[in-house]
Parts: sequence; structure tokens; C-alpha cells
Amino acid sequence: MTQIRPVLLVIDDEPGMIKVVERFGGDQGFEVIGRPGGQTILSELKTLKADVAIVDLRMPEVSGIDVLKAIHDADPACHVILMTAHASVESAIEAVKLGALDYLSKPLNFERFGELLTNVRMGLNRRQLMMAVDSEMASRFEFHGMIGRGALMQDLFDSIRRLAPHARTALVTGETGTGKELVARALHQLGGRKMRRFTACNCSAFVETLFEAELFGHTRGAFTGASEAKAGLFELSDGGTLFLDEIGELPLAMQAKLLRAVEYGDVQRVGATEPKRVDVRVIAATNRNLSDEVAAGRFRQDLYYRLNIVEIALPALRDRPEDIPYLSAAFVKEFSTRFGKALVGIGPGAERLLQNAPWPGNVRELRNTLERACMLSEGHILSEREVLAALGGGAGRPVASSTAAVLPRRTAPVPEPDRDTVQQALQRVGGNKAAAARELGISRRAFYRRLDALGLR
Repeated sequence: MTQIRPVLLVIDDEPGMIKVVERFGGDQGFEVIGRPGGQTILSELKTLKADVAIVDLRMPEVSGIDVLKAIHDADPACHVILMTAHASVESAIEAVKLGALDYLSKPLNFERFGELLTNVRMGLNRRQLMMAVDSEMASRFEFHGMIGRGALMQDLFDSIRRLAPHARTALVTGETGTGKELVARALHQLGGRKMRRFTACNCSAFVETLFEAELFGHTRGAFTGASEAKAGLFELSDGGTLFLDEIGELPLAMQAKLLRAVEYGDVQRVGATEPKRVDVRVIAATNRNLSDEVAAGRFRQDLYYRLNIVEIALPALRDRPEDIPYLSAAFVKEFSTRFGKALVGIGPGAERLLQNAPWPGNVRELRNTLERACMLSEGHILSEREVLAALGGGAGRPVASSTAAVLPRRTAPVPEPDRDTVQQALQRVGGNKAAAARELGISRRAFYRRLDALGLR
């Protein structure tokens, strides 16, 4: 029986580019349909059925974005890749937000293009395709240390840009590990105080008796051990930004003094008789619900209202799973460089584990997990086995995944991979047999034996 070839549609106003893609797509096992750009293509899309389309972004009569929208209206299952000789972060973000699979610059990176076509040919679903992310793509969605391609994070970044020049106080809320300090630093960098000092203070790190001196400073002899006068964090941050993390841990007795400092800019050193005027932007952060804390009498209502003039709420990682591949790609690149590893990506099995884990510790937990996995890695591709080991070495909890999340100590024989599984593993790692063996979770010797048995050696 003849096998039906998947269809690749190429739309470009340059005939030479169409011919190049037709040759490459044919070599990749696709039936290729080439069409020049123009208004006629929009009506033709209703009858053209393709598995994947590659579309030039800039064409004389119609834009690639318009073609992307028309393709998705006509056939939502078709995966669209945009290409352009005039790449920009803004157009990449718009393209991906509108559902583009990827965004390639001209001249085309045919290795990357081939990987995308291979994924389509292998019949992966759309989410798995979106997980095939490299660190270059991840960097396009980086914003002052935060990474997010989804609508939640893009809206957050827009809010920070608008508020940074104006907000004198702000309250950043979110679960542990969501990146509240990164938001505070972004507000500082994008505001008018970026040339002055940014000071961070964890309100849970000091005992109550010393916290006033830490914030407001003290005079010489103000208490036992105060052998010298010392400026507090408010004075040190004069003209700049003071970030108060875990503000919900601040003792009630200190909250009234903090309110005066925030409201009027008056700070008084412990042991001093006169206050001092300072100009400080105060950004507070908490993982608690401060309105509940106010109702319970543990947090002053007036201080809450003063800090909450502007609230920036960070989403939990479980609420933005579309960002996990981009975060993972960026972290793997970071740790590959730090540890001197040759890592270039993450295997599909490892991607599935990362995508399906619950991440109660949010981005911080994901980062720590990938740091451990990169330490364990010995190949070019981060494998499922290495991510399993990193997850099991973390909080000691089960991982929500379609693959059993246990440490890679096997109690039953590993089933021998079939021909398709072996060939796909080799394709993913560029033919590196040692890396393919690691990805399949078998020894190199066993992998060579399997190659011989399948006639693939």
C-alpha cells in the first residue's frame, strides 16, 4: 500500500526561495506545494490542505500574518512557520501569540527547519511541537530576567512597562518561586531611579529586636553592641529603590513605623531625637493574602492600602505551561555553559516530564531541577532518565506524568526498542549513537546489539 506523504505548503514572493524549499521538503519526505504571495492565496487556502506551511512574513500584496490567520481559519490543524529577512522581537512575539509554530530568519537555518518538519512527519501533536524550543527562541521572550511567551506573562510585562515610570510604591504578590524580586528589579530598571541603588531586604531574615535598626539605622550607643552609628536600609536607598520581600512577616510593632517612612519619607535612627527625610521607592512582596492577614489582625490595614496602590500579581507556573519549554531551554543553556557541558537541547521524554510536573515551587523549582539534571548529563541531549533523577532528588514527591516518575533504578527488564523508536532517537540526536542510547535508557553496548539485530548498524 502506498504511504501518503505529508503536505508542505510554501508561500513566498521569491520564486528562488520556493524552489529551494521545494527541494528540501521533498528530501524530507513531503509533497511540496509552492505558491507566490498575493491576494489570490487567501481564497485558495480554503481548498489547499497542508500539514505544515512555511510563509514569508513580508510580501507586497498580503502580509505573512494575514496568511497565518487565514490558514488557521481554514484549517486549524495546519502548523505554520513564518520566515523573514527582517527579524525582530516584536514580530516574533506577535507571530507566536497568533499561533505560529516557529519564526525563522532568512537565510533559513535548514537544520532547525528540518527538525520542525521531522516532528510534523512523526505525527506529534501541537503541544509537543511547541516544546521543540531552542535557547535562541527562548531569548526572544526574555524580559529583565523573566521569560514568558504566553498571554499571562506578556500582559505582565506590559503592566511593568507602563507602571515603572510612575509608581512610587508597589505590592508584588505571588506564590514562592514565581520571581517577585525580578519584577521589583524590572520596575527599578525601567523607572527614573535606575542609576541609583536597588536594595533588597528579606523581612523574615531578622529577629524582631534588630529589625528597626536594620531598616532605619541606629546611633552610637543606642543599644548594647552599637559601637558605631550606622545608616539603615532606607537611608542607603535614598534616591533609589528598597525591595521588602516577605512583607507579611513584618512584626506589627514595625508596621506603623514603616507606614510613616513610606507615607512621608521620614525615618528616625534608633537612639536619635530627630527624623531624617529620604526619597525612596518602596516595593513590597509577599506570598500571603494580605487582605486575609488584615482581617485576622496580623497586618495593618492602613499600611496594606498604602502599599497596594499598585498590585502586580504573578501567575503560578502551573497556570502558564506554555512557558515551560522556553524557561527550560534558557536554563539548560545557562547550566551547560556554567558546567562546561555540550548540551544543546532536551529530549522529548524529558520535555514531557517537565511539562506535566506540578511545580509547587514554581520557576525556582524548575530551575533547580534542571541544574541537577545538567550536572548528571553526559551527552548532548538532556534525557528523560536524567530529568527523572533530578526530580526524584528534589522534594521527594511523585511527579504527575504519563511516564512513571521514579528514580531510574529498574526492577524489570527494559523492553527492547523497535525500529521506529531507534530511528527516531537517532534523528533527534543527529546520529550520535552514544546519545541515542542514553535517551533510550540503555547501555551503549546494548544499543549496538539492537542496531545489529535491526540491520541498522
